[in-house]
Amino acid sequence: MAADLSTTHFELFGLPQSFEVDTEQLDSRYRELQRTVHPDRFANASDLERRISMQQATQINEGYQTLKDPLRRGRYLLELGGYQFDDEHRTTSDAAFLMEQMELRELLSEVREAEDAFAALGKIMDRIDGDAAILVAELQRLFAEAVPGASGQIADALTKMQFFRKLQQEALELEVTLEDEIG
Repeated sequence: MAADLSTTHFELFGLPQSFEVDTEQLDSRYRELQRTVHPDRFANASDLERRISMQQATQINEGYQTLKDPLRRGRYLLELGGYQFDDEHRTTSDAAFLMEQMELRELLSEVREAEDAFAALGKIMDRIDGDAAILVAELQRLFAEAVPGASGQIADALTKMQFFRKLQQEALELEVTLEDEIG
């Protein structure tokens, strides 16, 4: 079987351990690995071989999802470096950022009253996506510079990305709700 369960996700996919990921290479290697270990290929194999195949397919899927997503990839890189996240108590102390989050949440709550709810929601979604893209660029810079002690800054940027991810999800849910109300 192809996958080694003791490797990092980067090693598994033959990629350098970096925040910057060649997504074409990642996608290609993912398909290649899945073809090799897909459980359907082991339908007539022993129970042990089927179980190993399933474990490897699971590891490949988990690795792919982690490396594909900038938020998960950033967290994974920090964890590989020994950084421990405390999600229960981790937040940002950036007052301007927190005020922006409150403003965006307020704008989302007012979308239904807008003359064109979809246009208003689209503007908010564009703003959220733009701000999230700025954070991805910031993470690329921080990881590329590899400054000792930058883990706290990186963790703060990742925490901010989590805020935007939650806002993106709320905006998408609102969009579905609006579509259901109209349709």
